[in-house]
Amino acid sequence: MVIEVNGIKIGGGNPFVLIAGPCVIESKELIMTTASRIQKITQELNIPFIFKSSYKKANRTSDASFVGIGDEEALNILAEVKTKFNLPVITDIHTVAEAENAARYVDMLQIPAFLCRQTELLKAAAKTGKVINIKKGQFLAPGDMKYAAEKVINAGNNKILLTERGTSFGYHNLVVDMRGLIIMKDLGFPVVMDATHSVQVPGEGGITGGQPDFIKPIARAAAAVGIDALFLEVHPDPKNAMSDAASQLPINELRDLLITIKKIDAVVKNIGT
Repeated sequence: MVIEVNGIKIGGGNPFVLIAGPCVIESKELIMTTASRIQKITQELNIPFIFKSSYKKANRTSDASFVGIGDEEALNILAEVKTKFNLPVITDIHTVAEAENAARYVDMLQIPAFLCRQTELLKAAAKTGKVINIKKGQFLAPGDMKYAAEKVINAGNNKILLTERGTSFGYHNLVVDMRGLIIMKDLGFPVVMDATHSVQVPGEGGITGGQPDFIKPIARAAAAVGIDALFLEVHPDPKNAMSDAASQLPINELRDLLITIKKIDAVVKNIGT
């Protein structure tokens, strides 16, 4: 299956697509600067790019953690990214009410991993007509994602992406099983590898930690499997990020990683560089 958003084709043997941006909208300046820098890199490398940032974080570990700058302000920033840079934009939603509202500003809606079984949320997202990226729950086997996809399809929308982001076996760790990418692809939908959330270490003293040294190896391994898109949370200064500080890729390391991923992707899919 090929999913198309604003002229970008995802799946069907097409070159991989980059879905990237800061974890959450911290400020307009951060978002505009980061979007511009990523776009410059992807244009130079001829890599299709979809901008991602959460307009709010509704699933933080601690009640004291940063949630957002305000829903409407953040959504308007995403809309500005879309128009100023002519980029498709994706953001998370967490409730039924958010689906219709966020869909007015962005091109794609993302279902967070913890919410991938929420039937009403999936159906509300589907009814917007947007492309829906469903992140596999840390608690699910890859094959079980067919049930999440079916809920979207039964609500009248087959524009679905499935994203791997690691599986939790407890003890504050996530494991990425590359077989899961193949299993989900066999369900008939384009598959995405989230190489940044996959390195998280949940529950470290009330915050989510991470092992960012594994971002690049996981991304390279997933490209070798034949992913349709690569999801990366990218930040100019991850250590001072207001969300996922321990698992975002420094933007100054993005270009070299993408060069490698593009080469692997071309070999796996037998396409020219």
